[in-house]
Amino acid sequence: MTEVTAQEVAALRKKTGAGMMDAKRALAETAGDLEAAGRLLMERGLASARKRADRAADQGTIGSYLHFQADRPVIGVIVELVCETDFVAKSTEFQGAANDIAMHVAWARPRWLSRDEVPDSAIDDERSLITAQARNEGKPEEIISKIVDGKVGSFYADTVLLEQTFANAEKFAGTVGEMVEALGVQMRENIAVRRFSRLGVGEDSAE
Repeated sequence: MTEVTAQEVAALRKKTGAGMMDAKRALAETAGDLEAAGRLLMERGLASARKRADRAADQGTIGSYLHFQADRPVIGVIVELVCETDFVAKSTEFQGAANDIAMHVAWARPRWLSRDEVPDSAIDDERSLITAQARNEGKPEEIISKIVDGKVGSFYADTVLLEQTFANAEKFAGTVGEMVEALGVQMRENIAVRRFSRLGVGEDSAE
């Protein structure tokens, strides 16, 4: 295996939050390629995280965000982020992630947490609307179903929290669900968003 330097190990640990030996092994296996080593650690970590998915996550924190801006309504958000241990729940990274997700909810206005929460009636309505639009545009019948499937996927990405692209790309480039998975890999615990609530002054609560 390729010899790696302490500086390379430190850089990978800073990037991924991995332990020293895990970072060293990943760099050695990828010939010192920092990006490839990061991907390798993520793949291994996600595999481990999926094995942990059934473990009880009965600790956690409430993240919050309150938005004031002169020309917009006041918006308040709370998010319950759960984990397995009190030690992780009180960590700076975990607390910060909960608040970051709350900030995202204020900006992105998700309607549901996961696909499982989306009512069948909402999907049926969306499919009917997209089908009607495609026919009005003169799209051939044989491709309408593909158009509908593609746009329903976009509907999920727009309205489901875990499938929305995280609002602050400088902190994390990916979906909220992927960010939560990455945090679980870093903390080596089962971590999940359990619920959220968003209130805006003067806004309809059903929006």
